[in-house]
Parts: sequence; structure tokens; C-alpha cells
Amino acid sequence: MKSTAKTKKKVTAEQIARMADKGQDISRFFTNDGKMMPPLIQRVNVDFTGTMLEELDREARGMNISRQAVIKTLLRRALDENYVAAASRPGK
Repeated sequence: MKSTAKTKKKVTAEQIARMADKGQDISRFFTNDGKMMPPLIQRVNVDFTGTMLEELDREARGMNISRQAVIKTLLRRALDENYVAAASRPGK
């Protein structure tokens, strides 16, 4: 009979957190072999008029999402439309 290699079952972050809550040693999960990555999200400040904020809030309520999510959604859509328009211009 062939012997098969046992695959290690991956432990989730939730399981590690539960172990830590119970006071168990979780140091084996932290090897310091990884590389520090810069944060992918950067916070910015943007000024809006009161009227524009009212419009954004109205859209947020209609879409049942946060104002921030509305801003991100609309900005992503505008950037995508800009890229499509730029690609269709003559000379590109």
C-alpha cells in the first residue's frame, strides 16, 4: 500500500485568534519570514459643496450604501469611462 504525504491543514486567522483568547501559545504561526508591505489604501481629504454632499447622501440612501462607497463607486466609473474614451481617440 502506498503511503501518502499528509497535507497540513491551514489554520485560519479566526482559529488563531480563538487560540490566543484561550491563552494558548500561537507563536508558531508567526515566523517573521514575511515582507512588510506598505498600506494599499491612503486617506485623502476632499472638499465638497453642501449641495454636492446632499446629492451624495441621497444617492447613498437610494443605493443603501455609505457616502464613501458612493464616492468610490462613482469615481471608479468615471475613471473607467475616461480610460475607454482615451483608448478610442485617434492616434492611440
